[in-house]
Amino acid sequence: MRSRLKWMFAVLLAAPAHAASEPGIFSVLFENDVFYDTDRDYTNGVEFAYTTPPHDDADTVVDIARILPIFADTGRVRTNYALGQNIFTPADTQLFAPPPNERPYAGYLYGAVGLLEENDTRLDQLQLQLGVVGPASLAADAQKWVHSILGQAKPQGWHAQLRDEPALNIQYERSLKVIPPQSLLGLVLDIEPHWGLEAGTVYDYVNIGAMVRFGFNLPEDFGPLRIDPSLPGSSFFEATGDFSAYVFAGVDGRAVARNIFLDGNTWRASPSVVKKNLVGDLELGAAVTFERARLTFTHVFRSREYATQTSSDQFGAVSLSFEI
Repeated sequence: MRSRLKWMFAVLLAAPAHAASEPGIFSVLFENDVFYDTDRDYTNGVEFAYTTPPHDDADTVVDIARILPIFADTGRVRTNYALGQNIFTPADTQLFAPPPNERPYAGYLYGAVGLLEENDTRLDQLQLQLGVVGPASLAADAQKWVHSILGQAKPQGWHAQLRDEPALNIQYERSLKVIPPQSLLGLVLDIEPHWGLEAGTVYDYVNIGAMVRFGFNLPEDFGPLRIDPSLPGSSFFEATGDFSAYVFAGVDGRAVARNIFLDGNTWRASPSVVKKNLVGDLELGAAVTFERARLTFTHVFRSREYATQTSSDQFGAVSLSFEI
């Protein structure tokens, strides 16, 4: 099994992004709690992603999708490549000695390669993520640079962040359109439940949830893009008109066995807190899709992730995807 996975992702990395008539999709995703005037816990995330057009039927990547039991027998197959960084801090970044009962400083820099298959009623997504946690993630430099641009005080506690550690995670998610686009009050509604799991050195969890979209000319996708852990969404979109707009609401519940940003380093002593094993997200937002671009904003409410966390989190997510 391990050798098969290595072979599969080696093929994905080497695969040319070719498909006949459709362009690829490039996405920029920015998540930050600055939208709600806070600077704590999960405080920033940024990701750049490219999703290929659907591969030809004779493509080796399609052959891989067909032999994997977690994918459907038919569907449009794409590959996805991503580069991202996440930043986590305690609430008071001006303390030189971070409080032991708050989330430790941590950064995560990663690259990812994934395989997607979608049809009219289902989306399967498999992703391999490789990266580094710790000073090599450049999270300290990134936050200090942003604070200097915004004229904010420089954070003082990054010397106490989690130590350098290589990271490897594998994630699988399935989304279903149990209620495909239906007319309602002159507009269109669909409902998309999902489930998934992630395992590795960063996160171990299973999740389940659903999203409702309501608007006009709903694009043929599975909702807005987000940084994991989250509702799955899709990195591609297919416009159904010159312009579309919709609002959405979604929930996601996770049973978490491991979260390195709370549990601390795997092989050495480091700051840590007692995590909660059940975590939930509520998302509300809106999306507009033009002929060649999609812009979304998501307001995320996240339940407390560790025992001594004083309140739940809120942050915003903005994503722009466009054809190239």
